[in-house]
Amino acid sequence: MSYLVLARKWRPKKFAELVGQEHVVRALTNALESGRVHHAFLFTGTRGVGKTTIARIFAKSLNCERGTSAEPCGECNSCRDIDAGRFIDLLEIDAASNTGVDDVREVIDNAQYMPSRGRVKVYLIDEVHMLSKSAFNALLKTLEEPPGHVKFLLATTDPQKLPVTVLSRCLQFNLKRLDEAQISGQISKILDAEGIAVEPGAVRLLARAADGSLRDGLSLLDQAIAYTGGQLNDAGVATMLGTVDRTQVAGMLDALAAGDGARLLDTVAALADFSPDWNGVLDALADALHRVQVRQLVPGANVEDDGIAVDVLAERLRPELVQLWYQMALNGRRDLPLAPSPRAGFEMCVLRMLAFRPGEQGPGTGDQGPGKGESVKGPAAARAALAAAPTARKESAAAIVMPQVSAPPVAPVPVAPSPVASTPVAASPVSAPAPAAVPGPRSPVPGPAASAATDANLDADTWPDYVARCPLGGPARELAAHAGFVSYDDGVLRLSLPAADDHLKAPGLVKRFADALGALLGRTPDIKFEAAPAAGETLHQRSARERDARQVAAETAFLADPGVQRLMTGRGATLVPDSIRPFDDA
Repeated sequence: MSYLVLARKWRPKKFAELVGQEHVVRALTNALESGRVHHAFLFTGTRGVGKTTIARIFAKSLNCERGTSAEPCGECNSCRDIDAGRFIDLLEIDAASNTGVDDVREVIDNAQYMPSRGRVKVYLIDEVHMLSKSAFNALLKTLEEPPGHVKFLLATTDPQKLPVTVLSRCLQFNLKRLDEAQISGQISKILDAEGIAVEPGAVRLLARAADGSLRDGLSLLDQAIAYTGGQLNDAGVATMLGTVDRTQVAGMLDALAAGDGARLLDTVAALADFSPDWNGVLDALADALHRVQVRQLVPGANVEDDGIAVDVLAERLRPELVQLWYQMALNGRRDLPLAPSPRAGFEMCVLRMLAFRPGEQGPGTGDQGPGKGESVKGPAAARAALAAAPTARKESAAAIVMPQVSAPPVAPVPVAPSPVASTPVAASPVSAPAPAAVPGPRSPVPGPAASAATDANLDADTWPDYVARCPLGGPARELAAHAGFVSYDDGVLRLSLPAADDHLKAPGLVKRFADALGALLGRTPDIKFEAAPAAGETLHQRSARERDARQVAAETAFLADPGVQRLMTGRGATLVPDSIRPFDDA
């Protein structure tokens, strides 16, 4: 007795049995019920999402002996013959092997004849994009004005290769990739009907490996049943697919969070014993990091643990560090083919995660990496050199003055010292003095060693200075800069936040902000957000105001310079808009 593979045995025979593609089913059902059936349909989408299946069901709906309907009976001779693939008026043409103009001419010639058994003669052309240019040209006229008894159903995985003249003659339906939940549900339904025991983790692995294609998922299910002898357990399916054990991914992330290089390489060595696909391991690592980041920044989102301690990692790792590791995992996939060996490339990727870490951003960040924010431990001399290096280099940006007429060089003109002076270039470079030192805070703010008695100094006027001194970065810094002071009383700090920044009020970010303020105030405040208006400026507003003032002063000082005035009045030079920048904005 011959065995029928699951993908064929469980191919849907009516629209109600289709998985997904509700938008296509609805349009075709309405067309059949109303009698407004177009003569040419184009179904596009990736492999295994139901293009050919929908076309066959549509042909069955048109030729059912009980009448045209969106619900064919499935019992008459026409329905049974179409299901069996022997209906004479349903002509399935594989365009990949019938690409020439002669094959299309045969279709055109036969289209003139009436159906032999059904009401409608249906031409189902699969992979239609494989037809040659001359074949498309020969088909155009018939595709635009076919006989009333002919319907064309075209299917392709690459609609970009179709001529626009063909696209304009068809109703086009783009079939979507199926999500993991839809594939998992269908696999579970089939296994229940087949009486095969399965572990939930195995179904998830098969659905993930199907990559949006139900047919691929059922083919993998056939392979898994054969591999495991009908006992679909998590370990057997994972071994068959070559996927990494999620506990190993959790072990790598735990070692990275602890800065434990030895344990990290031990985990990689344990993985190597199973000869995994290292690209797949990086995929699993990036997927775990994605779920950790979602839990950190959107605490209310539904995140599946799947063997990864997402909550624990979300508390231990800083959000910016998770972002950095995620990018390293993606870039590691790109670099893997260039590595001396796949394992060496993977090890370098995870060692890169271990080596490069953003600096510690303040108390309460929770990262337990090496050196509390340093890179991995190195020679003392190297660390001292890095600490002594300047954190930023100020570069003067130039206001560009473009002469419109040729003129001899103009001698350099000295410019009076000004903290916002700019340097004109092109026609005549003007030397300028070094920028003045940036002034400190406008009002004294108590340092971290202050006692609880300094709470009284926190008010609307000093609020931006306190925020400026908080050692924060990333989303926590944005939260602090946009928060407005409302009141501070008995350890309760009431703040306001614009509605556009509500996403910053994640519990983890608020805790980091409170811990950073606690180091300045002497005790950690209890932060409450209210809808009341702020009593003063936020740090963001003050920075914007001061930046605008510096810009106006820079433009005024530059345009008042005698050398600039001489160039513009005597040499016909013009000022390039938005080219003046203060020294400290470089």
